[in-house]
Amino acid sequence: MNTRQSIDESIGPYSLSATFNHDNSCFSVGLDTGFCVYNANPCELKVLRDFNGGIGVAEMLGQSNYLAIVGGGKNPKFPQNKLVIWDDAKQKAAITLEFRTSVLGVRLSKSRIVAVLLNSVHVFAFSNPPQKLSVFETSDNPLGLACLDQKVLAFPGRSPGQVQMIELETGNISIIPAHSTPLRAMALSPNGKLLATASESGTLVRIFATENCTKLAELRRGVDHAVVFSISFSPSNTLLAVTSDKSTLHIFDIPHQQPAARRSQSPSSASEEAAPSHKWGILGKIPLLPRVFSDVYSFANAHFEIGEQANLSSPHVPPIGSSFGRPQKGLIGWCDDQTILVVGSGKEGRWEKFVLREGEEGKRYCLRDGWKRYLG
Repeated sequence: MNTRQSIDESIGPYSLSATFNHDNSCFSVGLDTGFCVYNANPCELKVLRDFNGGIGVAEMLGQSNYLAIVGGGKNPKFPQNKLVIWDDAKQKAAITLEFRTSVLGVRLSKSRIVAVLLNSVHVFAFSNPPQKLSVFETSDNPLGLACLDQKVLAFPGRSPGQVQMIELETGNISIIPAHSTPLRAMALSPNGKLLATASESGTLVRIFATENCTKLAELRRGVDHAVVFSISFSPSNTLLAVTSDKSTLHIFDIPHQQPAARRSQSPSSASEEAAPSHKWGILGKIPLLPRVFSDVYSFANAHFEIGEQANLSSPHVPPIGSSFGRPQKGLIGWCDDQTILVVGSGKEGRWEKFVLREGEEGKRYCLRDGWKRYLG
């Protein structure tokens, strides 16, 4: 007999989305009642705003008092086609932008506001009043994917699997044929020189140079289909973390991006160090075998908690924070090259901390170092 009481989601807060700021020092959470901001490590509440209405997207501008917010949940605070730049110091909206369809994602920098809609990306100057700079058409982008730094803006192209990359200073547009199926996740490296992408198949992560769009590496998450939740570069631009609905956090070395100390090892030592990334060992060197045997695999992995999984398997779902949308899971934030945070939204609102450690013979491990329910 099942004697467990059913969970009443009407009691207590429910997080609709979570987003790290640019340096992963904080993360902002859209709630069904407003929004909050947490210090990332340790996980401590900094700001809580009760709007008596849902916020589906809450994107911080660095460590400033500005956030981009969009209504969401069963009782949205704002219409979902409205983007509000909230000045938390003055406790009021500083800028309001309205669109014909729902805003699915927002990216902010000190000079740009980027609003992501299902089939377009709108770029504004961060000014009051905001000046519209450009509009780009995209293929269906239900996840609101886009990456922004001071020099580059990247988002899905007009054909599924393509990336459209814009040089902000010159306006030059480059098209990268990244995958044969629609994009599922994207990330820029902290120095802006690398772009990582994953598609709906979830088996491979590809890395491109933003300077010339050359493919630099191909990393294999696994052989079976998976829903990739998040991909993120380490602060040194040498490691990449990936989470998926397999409930696994994978850590990869990025080929040709390793620190000088690791590259300068003796040949025998270097081959031993690389061995964990090549899952099939000597088989990877036999000609004519399927490429899966020679691909680069993660050197370490760890289990993270997903919690409830409503609508996680399909990318074609309502936007984050909508009445029937999916809770966001597996969001990655690097504190430093040895410390990784994984945050999930939903009823549980979980924060987990992982650390990289080196064991015998130079083998590296990823170990969970702590966790908490940040809404508790």
